[in-house]
Amino acid sequence: MVKMESTEEQDRKLVLEFCHLLEKSKQLFNGLRDLPQYGHRQWQAYFGRTFDVYTKLWKFQQQHRMVLDSKYGLKRWQIGEIASKIGQLYYHYYLRTSETNYLNEAYQFYAAIRGRAYYSRAAKEDRPDLMVKKLRYYARFIVVCLLLKKMKLVRELVTELEKQIQEYTNTFLSYEPEDHLEWSLVLEEIKGFIKAEAAVAVLHADSNPIILSHRLSPLTTPPCERSPHMTLSLQEILIVGSACEQAKFSELTMDMFRMLQTLEREPTESATNPLSMAHGLHGHDASPAASRIPPYGVPGSKGYQENGRHFRDNPHKYLLYKPSISQLMVFLASGVRELPLGGALLLYMSADGCFSTTKHPEDFGYELGGVATCAKRDSVDGGGLSCRGKSYKENHCLYPGDLYPFTRRPMFIVIDSDNSFVFQHIPRYFGQPLVVLMSPQDVPSAFQADVQHHGSLFTLFLHSPLTALCYICNVGDVPIHHWERCQTYVDRFITEASRLVTRCRMDEIEQGIGCIDSSYVQFFGDDFLRTLILRFVFCDVVLRLHRGFRGRHMRPRCEPQLPASELLEHPSLSHIVFQLASALDVRGHFSEGPECD
Repeated sequence: MVKMESTEEQDRKLVLEFCHLLEKSKQLFNGLRDLPQYGHRQWQAYFGRTFDVYTKLWKFQQQHRMVLDSKYGLKRWQIGEIASKIGQLYYHYYLRTSETNYLNEAYQFYAAIRGRAYYSRAAKEDRPDLMVKKLRYYARFIVVCLLLKKMKLVRELVTELEKQIQEYTNTFLSYEPEDHLEWSLVLEEIKGFIKAEAAVAVLHADSNPIILSHRLSPLTTPPCERSPHMTLSLQEILIVGSACEQAKFSELTMDMFRMLQTLEREPTESATNPLSMAHGLHGHDASPAASRIPPYGVPGSKGYQENGRHFRDNPHKYLLYKPSISQLMVFLASGVRELPLGGALLLYMSADGCFSTTKHPEDFGYELGGVATCAKRDSVDGGGLSCRGKSYKENHCLYPGDLYPFTRRPMFIVIDSDNSFVFQHIPRYFGQPLVVLMSPQDVPSAFQADVQHHGSLFTLFLHSPLTALCYICNVGDVPIHHWERCQTYVDRFITEASRLVTRCRMDEIEQGIGCIDSSYVQFFGDDFLRTLILRFVFCDVVLRLHRGFRGRHMRPRCEPQLPASELLEHPSLSHIVFQLASALDVRGHFSEGPECD
């Protein structure tokens, strides 16, 4: 009798310990939303404590499952909820560190929830809040799969989500009738995003589409002849998306989605990733061992030391969807403050123009207009926000003059807007390296409706040059063998452009010609910035030669200007574009030039 009482007491203590860990984990998880989104070290310790508690909770429910099942009534959806929150932790850790390997960790947990059907009986619990948790899990899983380019799985998840929304509506419509409309809008948003993302289809021999990644890898990193003047490394990034009417999902516009991938290295596969080996799911409900997560700035076993300073494998970035101007200023200031010695900050903005009515501007910083930071179509007067075509000054607008204080540190700016050219007048008051890449202010009428919804053409060139060229030549699908052949021409172009940039610098040193600004050279040593510069050159050359893009406003600009005869109009680059056009059988879209081999 005493022995039985001892066993019951032990079981009671186990249940109490589980309840304590569960409550503590919820408190810590809920506290994450109160952490500052900017800065590096303010949130690191809190994330570490949260991971530790969830690790203990996950192991505890594994080790004492039988007791928890019988004495606590532990249900599978509760295990799924714990796993879902660990997946969220990894996803938010990715957002805060920019390390793509953490996306794989989030994927492992989300996939395990689906594979083990943790939420399979959620609808039978007669709890609408539980079904909402299941729907939110699906939406989060879809975001992670989109970022990992697992498009086949994305489509499967969308089909499942649609069925779950219908089941939720049929079962719980009397509880929250407006929920059906909200989730239907989420579903349509996802479907529209997937459709817009597939600008050009690359096909297998059996006509099934192939999903290509456009993150940076050793095979896609542009070559570079290094010089002592290439001193800067991209360390901080702000990606801002504020364009009206553009396809979006989960506060990611299409332009943001493409640019964040462009500025990341290809993640290693989970099977070979030491981080995944330590944290991943192995066997039945295996522990993530999240307490072994490395400290900030040492993601997994990656990273490298240069002159005693740590550099992350990926630059740290902030994603801002339609921020207020004050939010944008705070994040910019934080990014500049966090720059290490030798680091550079990149600001990317995809936004609609705020146009000035001043006929004879004297102040280029504010009187030429700027770009809207949080444009809303339903608010255009009395402190409202401008969309395309409106012409007035605006509080929620980023003006070129707003960026002047931040040029105290090396800064690389990419503006994708119909008012982009107003940013070409930013002065270098502080003598620091500064480059501004500006999109064309207009596109041919045939593309205007598509690019407004499907994403900007300029950003597409920076993300995938070959996709962009196919798009403007009305090439909707390309067999994979043909794509690979055409990609060799793009690679040849990038290699030749890199050689010309290096040669321009050597000519400047040897002859004092000064044909290329030193800012480009200092940024050129960074893989990501070099990629953007060279893809900008590709965009400029292609649009300059394309028959449909007539007029200076339909071509990109940059400041400082890149040399024309020595680079942008160099015959060797034009020749490669003509060869590429012939290979795609779209030579008729381009102006007359040399015969192609």
